[in-house]
Amino acid sequence: MSQLLRAIDRHVRPAMPAERLAALRVLVGAFAVVYLLARAINLTGFGAFNPAGFRPIGVVSLIERPLASGAVVFQYIACLLSGVAFLTGWRYRVFGPLFAALLLWVLTYRNSWGMIFHTENLLVLHVMVLGLSRAADAGSLDARAGRARPRSDLRRYGWAVRLMAWIAVVAYMLAGVAKLRLVGAEWISGDVLRNYIADDNLRKLELGDFYSPFGAWLVGHGWLFPPLAAFTVVVELLGPLAFLGPRAARAWALLAWGFHVGVLAVMMIFFPYPLFGFAYAPLFAVERLPLIRRLFPQAPAPAP
Repeated sequence: MSQLLRAIDRHVRPAMPAERLAALRVLVGAFAVVYLLARAINLTGFGAFNPAGFRPIGVVSLIERPLASGAVVFQYIACLLSGVAFLTGWRYRVFGPLFAALLLWVLTYRNSWGMIFHTENLLVLHVMVLGLSRAADAGSLDARAGRARPRSDLRRYGWAVRLMAWIAVVAYMLAGVAKLRLVGAEWISGDVLRNYIADDNLRKLELGDFYSPFGAWLVGHGWLFPPLAAFTVVVELLGPLAFLGPRAARAWALLAWGFHVGVLAVMMIFFPYPLFGFAYAPLFAVERLPLIRRLFPQAPAPAP
């Protein structure tokens, strides 16, 4: 039993360098800041919305009425500025958790106005883990100012990296379980996926939105959909195999990424976080990326 517990502990709290966790902070933080900038109008332009359309969910359920326009802009700016501090690792003990909380609030507030963007969930969860970890002990303004430095106990960093990886894997697993639970074997043997793609593209075409001509063509070839449907479930449910080693991680990440490329191709649904590879970053030694390595020219001596 003790050997089993030690093996579990080694998996949950593996020894990893501070630079890996810092690299994840930089990558995820950069994506989050760019994402906030790209969606600035969408995240602040509620002035013309009918207040009756406000349906608070999640943490936003703490309020019953929409915020004033000025308050919405203020919360967005505060989130963006704290995101920059998170990215650069400045006063991280304050701005790490603060950015995680503000990002959760700002994105949830937007989702309380109708459509819920599930594509943002994984990003927010990864930011929350990073915000509560020692992700600024290297490659940060705090490290340069002497407010933080790498610790000798590398398990302080490994748990956060491993948790981020498991969050990504479990997110896919839950999607696969949901398919089988709601539809069952018919997801693979029936026309559920085919009908879903046809309905999505027809709705977009009727509304004058971007649709996929390729997806519209594909629904005419019914024999393709059972293997495609099986592929989606297999990729989602077999995510834990990514922990068998680097090769398995690369194989699963490539298959999962290919899944999102397929979704974009047949339905014009864009999942930016996984499509740009950020969702799978915790599975790899991202501190070795050439651009990231420049942040760690000389690692300081570890602190006890």
